[in-house]
Amino acid sequence: MPKPTPEEIARIAERVDRGEIKALSIKQPYPHHIFHDCKDVENRDWPTKGRGWFIIHAGVSKSECAPSQYDLPRGGVVGMARIVDCVEQMDSDWFFGRYGFVLRDAFPLPLIPCRGQLGFFRLPDDVLAATASTLRAHLQERG
Repeated sequence: MPKPTPEEIARIAERVDRGEIKALSIKQPYPHHIFHDCKDVENRDWPTKGRGWFIIHAGVSKSECAPSQYDLPRGGVVGMARIVDCVEQMDSDWFFGRYGFVLRDAFPLPLIPCRGQLGFFRLPDDVLAATASTLRAHLQERG
């Protein structure tokens, strides 16, 4: 998946700082597959009209993990992606849900610990600030 440009990361960081971008909790190993194995859809039992960037929170549960995946980061923000569509059918090996949030431009971030919630949710201000700061640090590393 293509990565966002430095300019886009700077705009995303500003929006995160202002609390304009919500999070969605996803059980590991699926965030890992989104970032590293081209998982292009997040399966849900409910649809969304939302489009655009969201923060990926990895839940604490190990219920979907094989023992070899227990060391994947859990219990916090682990990255970001864009939702570009919500579909009921998709030609993807990853699609198996009633609804699929079609993903693009996903990228990982170092774990920022915080609690998750059901559905899309607003992160606490301190976690938003830490996420925005991490995005800006990512820009510095790339620049």
